[in-house]
Amino acid sequence: MYSNTVMDHFKNPRNVGEMKDADGVGEVGNPICGDMMTIYIKVKDEVLEDVKFLTFGCGAAIAVSSILTEMAKGKTIQEAQHITNKSVAEALEGLPKNKLHCSNLGADALQSAIRDYFDRKSGKVRKEPKRKDEHEHHHGDRCYCPYCDVEADEKSPVCVNCGQELEAAH
Repeated sequence: MYSNTVMDHFKNPRNVGEMKDADGVGEVGNPICGDMMTIYIKVKDEVLEDVKFLTFGCGAAIAVSSILTEMAKGKTIQEAQHITNKSVAEALEGLPKNKLHCSNLGADALQSAIRDYFDRKSGKVRKEPKRKDEHEHHHGDRCYCPYCDVEADEKSPVCVNCGQELEAAH
């Protein structure tokens, strides 16, 4: 079903993590359907010096994020702008048809991060992308993380499972 490349990037994802001093951030997806992807870029002399990701989703989404960071790192911004959903899927040696949307998420997140970089460079202030979902007690009286649906300590500012910030008054 999945290629060896997909399985390798799912089991051993590269470049995972949040980049606090990113020059550009792109976030795509929908927490309701389950796939959320954030790409962080660090640019030096118009070259993507570093690329990291945080992804909450299926194995294909994680593999897409991982290979996308490898494809983009070291490229000029102009070269990175040519990375497409098709080139990501090809680099993974294909994805099942029902998972091709994951490659769209990866390419879209990278392009969003590049747009954010250009906006910041031109002085345009954009809202900082934040995963802020309404916190609900949808499992009775217990608190659950809105990102990964694992039970959360009501006093904790972050989810111990996925590391996402929880609303102060949850």
